[in-house]
Amino acid sequence: MERLEVGSTLKIHCYKHNGKIHRTWDEAIVLDIKEDLLICGNNRVVVTESSGRTHKTREVAIIFFYTKKWFNVFAQFKKPGLFYKCNIATPFLIDDNIIKFIDYDLDLKVFPNGAFRVLDCNEYKYHKVKMKYSEDLDRILQYQLTELINMKRAEVGPFNKKVISEYYKKYIEITENK
Repeated sequence: MERLEVGSTLKIHCYKHNGKIHRTWDEAIVLDIKEDLLICGNNRVVVTESSGRTHKTREVAIIFFYTKKWFNVFAQFKKPGLFYKCNIATPFLIDDNIIKFIDYDLDLKVFPNGAFRVLDCNEYKYHKVKMKYSEDLDRILQYQLTELINMKRAEVGPFNKKVISEYYKKYIEITENK
């Protein structure tokens, strides 16, 4: 693996509990590296679904990957405003310039007006049985969903508009100089 630094370009691979690839993004540019957090950005990147279907994102996303928290956060700058798609997922690891994590179905969607909704509860229940999630894993995931909602309510971390604005500016600066 090349040395990770601000401006490095990585890929993102999302897996399911059974080890199968779920979704990939062809680019994530490193914006910041902290002890317990990797912040990346991307725009107009190809996303490939497990079915093989592809699409291109249409907006800048600032992405927060954690080393100790079981979720990641995609802040998406869409025309109607700032949306968040938050995945309950394992802490990330980097392998061969690829950010990897396991997605556990539950998502938190945050709308520009601050309202939010937990999504995919039925998918979670189905996969919990089908893929045999342990009770310990279930407790971790439920706890992390609560922590994520509390962060949103407190508007800290990725939910702090000033933090997001700074990383957006940094993403634009880095990509304009590439």
